[in-house]
Amino acid sequence: MKAVVYQEPFEVAVEEVEDARIEASTDVVVRITSTAICGSDLHMYEGRTDAEPGIVFGHENMGVVEEVGSGVASLRKGDRVVLPFNVACGFCENCEARQTAFCLTVNPGYAGGAYGYVGMGPYPGGQAEYLRVPFADFNALKLPPGDDHEADFAMLADIFPTGYHATEMAEVKPGDTVAVYGAGPVGLMAAYSAQLRGAERVFVVDKVANRLELAEQQIGAIPVNFAEVDPVEYIVDQTDGLGSDKGIDAVGYQATVSDSNEEQPAVVLNQLVGTVRHTGLIGTVGLYLSSDPGAPSDEAKHGRLLLEMGRFFEKGLRMGTGQANSKNYNRELRDLIIAGRARPSFVVSKQLPLDEAPDAYHRFDQREEGYSKVVLQP
Repeated sequence: MKAVVYQEPFEVAVEEVEDARIEASTDVVVRITSTAICGSDLHMYEGRTDAEPGIVFGHENMGVVEEVGSGVASLRKGDRVVLPFNVACGFCENCEARQTAFCLTVNPGYAGGAYGYVGMGPYPGGQAEYLRVPFADFNALKLPPGDDHEADFAMLADIFPTGYHATEMAEVKPGDTVAVYGAGPVGLMAAYSAQLRGAERVFVVDKVANRLELAEQQIGAIPVNFAEVDPVEYIVDQTDGLGSDKGIDAVGYQATVSDSNEEQPAVVLNQLVGTVRHTGLIGTVGLYLSSDPGAPSDEAKHGRLLLEMGRFFEKGLRMGTGQANSKNYNRELRDLIIAGRARPSFVVSKQLPLDEAPDAYHRFDQREEGYSKVVLQP
């Protein structure tokens, strides 16, 4: 089958790889109909992880069940499904507690597994024609048959639940003011989720003009261009000197400063410490790693960042971190889509055949307009 394979920094290729197949009785094989390129994939693409050549990318996957293992009870050939990016068993202590991003079974020696991502277990990604899905009864979310809402449902694999998870960790409630740092797809989904939860005002901070325009036009968020204003000063001023009630980091460890484009891995975390009011909450879903070969300092190469802990403590702030437990949210978010209450596909900018993946990666990495969220259709 064809799949998107990592070659070296800034290079992927569509190659023939071994076909996905049933390996355990609880597996299914899914024919992929939509698989998105994620901002997290860019960390591997740019050589900013320990990913080795040969890994098949793709953790945002949906499609149609083609083969069913003998131990699968709830799925049949022809079922349309979306797969949360977390690979989880469903029966370990963490899965039973709905902490499926930290499954204790699927990736020995580590808490949590995922498709097509470095360090997340032996699971090839779904930027391919077919995908093996382990523990399929638990991991596959059924969708209505047909092709309605294809782009909306594709967002259920990762970015919609991840954006929602950020608002859950920040405990966003009706009437809150929320500051979202990062207007990439996850940041936009966090801002969108904040609106769904009843936030009064949502500020979105970025410097990419077309992303800020999308936040304003599609969500009604207040755009804040950090290349033009100090975002902390601006948001504090707009909230009567108090700061926002809640804050969200949708940027992660490759954050930059505006004047020089220099990477400062902790800059967004520290800006949120300044932005959020006393006793406020911060949800961090921007990726942070314990190993970054391209980090700007020796400490940052090992995930050790200079956080303004004193100010964080003085303000009585609280912060939630970690990958989203997609299974915790995707059923409810699916039903919002079916009911017409949510349309997350507004972030999708391109739908392309699998063969165009190498060019799409390059353009997405350059933040080209029209390539903010690419969905591949094998």
